Amino acid sequence: MARLIQCVPNFSEGINKDIVEEIVEEISKVDGVKLLDYSIDRDHNRSVVTFVGEPEAVVEAAFNCTRKAAELIDMSVHKGGHPRMGATDVIPLVPISEVTMEECIELSKVLGRRIGDELGIPVYLYEESASVQERKNLANIRKGEYEGFFEKMKNKEWLPDFGPSTMNKKSGVTAVGARNFLVAFNVELDTNDMGIANAISRKVRHINGGLRYVKAMGVFLEEKNRVQISMNMVNYEKTSLYTVLELIKIEAKRYGVNVVGSEVVGLVPMQALLECAVYYLQLNGFDMDQVLERRIYE
Repeated sequence: MARLIQCVPNFSEGINKDIVEEIVEEISKVDGVKLLDYSIDRDHNRSVVTFVGEPEAVVEAAFNCTRKAAELIDMSVHKGGHPRMGATDVIPLVPISEVTMEECIELSKVLGRRIGDELGIPVYLYEESASVQERKNLANIRKGEYEGFFEKMKNKEWLPDFGPSTMNKKSGVTAVGARNFLVAFNVELDTNDMGIANAISRKVRHINGGLRYVKAMGVFLEEKNRVQISMNMVNYEKTSLYTVLELIKIEAKRYGVNVVGSEVVGLVPMQALLECAVYYLQLNGFDMDQVLERRIYE
C-alpha cells in the first residue's frame, strides 16, 4: 500500500464561499495529494477541508493553504458560533497507511516550524504532538479564543512552540498536531434555548463527567432558529455515535424537547456508521465482511 496521511485543516471562514474555494484550490495544485471533501458552515463561520496524500506532499499542501488563508482572512473582524483562534485554526495530521503516528508527529513539527518562521503566525503543537501535557487537549489551547490570546501569550506558560511570541492580529494563532481519526458529529434540537443546549452538552462531554472521548458544546443555528449540540468524537471505536445520540435524546426529554436531526461534518469512517446500523437494526452476528463494497474493494 502507498504511504498516506490525512489532513483536515479548519479555516475561520464559512460565509464567503469564494474565499474558501481560493484556499482549497491551493491544495489541488500540489502533486501527490487528493482533495476528498470540504464543507462550509455559515452559523459556525467555519470550513473543514479533508485531503490525503503522500506525507511530504500533504505538508506542502497544508502550508500553502495556510498561507492563502493568512492572505484572505482577517481575524480582527471575524465572528462565528464555533470557538476559534486563527485564520487557519487547526491542522491535524492523521496516519492512514504505511505511516506511523511518530512520523506524523515529526511532520507536524516540520509544518508548524515553517508556518511560524515563514508566515509569522504563532503555532501551538497539540494532541500527540503536544510539547507539554496542558496542550494535548485543543480546548485548553483555544480557551479565551482569538480575543484572549493578546493577553494569554504574555504568560510564559503560553508562549507558542514555533513562530513569534506576540499575537498576529490578522491571522491569529494556529494549532498543528498529529492525532487519530475524529468524527465531527452534530445533533439538532427543536428549541432555540441555548440554556438547554449548554446543559445537555455538559452532560455529554467527558470533561464534565459525561461520555469518554466526547467533546461537546451548544451552538445556536441562526438560519434555523434552533440549537445544536456540536461534538468531536475523538475515538468513535470506544464511544459510538449511537451512544451519544441516545444520551442526548434522554437528556432532551428532561426539558421537553426532541432531536430533529443530526449531521456529520466532513468525512466519516465506514465502521462508525455501520455500528449505528447494527445497533438500530438489531442485527445479530453482523460482520464488516458482509458489506458488499468492502469485499469488492478488497
